[in-house]
Amino acid sequence: MDPLSANPFAVLTFIAAPAILTNASSVMALGTSNRFARVIDRIRALAAELSARHDFPQDVVASKVRQLTYVNRRARYLVRALTTFYLSLGAFAAASFASLIGAVFVIAHQDVPRDAAMLVAFVCGATGVGGLVAGSLILVRETRLTLAYLREETDLLAKDIYIPQPEEDRK
Repeated sequence: MDPLSANPFAVLTFIAAPAILTNASSVMALGTSNRFARVIDRIRALAAELSARHDFPQDVVASKVRQLTYVNRRARYLVRALTTFYLSLGAFAAASFASLIGAVFVIAHQDVPRDAAMLVAFVCGATGVGGLVAGSLILVRETRLTLAYLREETDLLAKDIYIPQPEEDRK
């Protein structure tokens, strides 16, 4: 006897798992969107600083240009991560829908369409998981790039470029 037809609630497992993973994809996409918004703000701030060209020394201008390069790379990584998370969302939604269609075929005792629906659900679910993993790996790379950017900014602060300290505070 087919375990899916013996227990109609077993199909809910095929629907619940993609639904939970859809939530995970949504949370990752939301967090990544927030990071992307902050990167856009930082790009605008750096561009404004560079266009104003206060009396920055040449090494400061060069450092700000490098920072702008870092931030632009971060933006590209974040867009890639968002794309994979959105792909995951769609794939998990498709997996849930295919599982639901498969459940209808189980009830109707239609073996071939049921197997096809379950195959589609599996492929969509695997695509969704792959998107979550890929997006997470992209975020790891973006985080490492952010650390390099922060090191650059910290080096500038250490040279008293941003906040000059009075002579007595430097001793």
